[in-house]
Amino acid sequence: MEHSTIRQSLYSEVTSRIIAELEQGRLPWVQPWDTSLCGCTMPHNAATDRRYSGINVLILWAEVVCKGYGSQRWLTYRQAQAAGGNVRKGEKGTTVCYADRFTPKAEAEQARGDDREARTVAFLKRFTVFNIDQCEGLPEDMTAAPVATDPVLAITSADTIINNSGATFNIGGDAAFYSPTHDFVQVPPQAAYHEPINWYRTALHELGHWTGHASRLDRDQTGSFGTAPYAREELVAEMAAAFTCASLGIAPTVRHSDYIASWLSVLRDDEKAIFRAASAASKAANYLLAFTEDAA
Repeated sequence: MEHSTIRQSLYSEVTSRIIAELEQGRLPWVQPWDTSLCGCTMPHNAATDRRYSGINVLILWAEVVCKGYGSQRWLTYRQAQAAGGNVRKGEKGTTVCYADRFTPKAEAEQARGDDREARTVAFLKRFTVFNIDQCEGLPEDMTAAPVATDPVLAITSADTIINNSGATFNIGGDAAFYSPTHDFVQVPPQAAYHEPINWYRTALHELGHWTGHASRLDRDQTGSFGTAPYAREELVAEMAAAFTCASLGIAPTVRHSDYIASWLSVLRDDEKAIFRAASAASKAANYLLAFTEDAA
């Protein structure tokens, strides 16, 4: 009962925060990095170098912008101590979560008796992390200023994704879209964009949809415009593009807010919706980023 209460309160707490942002016209997954001291990149653990994913990306990005931190690197209290430093006195940590599934002992025994596969139960665990700006005494390799991504290399990586994906990628017309029925992406030419960097954001958004095809990550893409399933898929593609751009070091300047009303409706109806969408977006972004590794 206690775990269920913790789980529910965390879902509602995070969802309420994101709803509040959307109501103000801000998109939590496309942060105004120019108002922050740090570059557009994915948050990661300073001790393990592992990138955070899913809902934790939104939580940590929001905290960086809100507090003006100069880094996207985070540590637990124990990790800071193990590294030879410590969290400064009075600093307040940021709550992130870990979602997984486990098989209760009683269910495992029952399944053996019934000769069937055991059912798993989802759980959500909270833990607290601190930005390295909140710590002191950390080794230099953890605190050194990150090397900024070369803009040319970032664009090259995005081009590599487009080329290596094997997607049918058409350039032309005056609209950007993905057709699930015919499995192709279409985007206007770069010349149609005031800033070329935003063409890549659009291209990666449409490729985010492309990952959801039944032959790939198999998401529900049957929703028609104005429906909740359509809004959920748009939410996934929006965040997939944001996560992919940040991973490559691309900082778009546009803030697409066409679907805010429908996203608000989806989030108000289901406090787990943003968790599911962020998780699906991480999978989509990872699917696309894998094509940069195929360049060789």
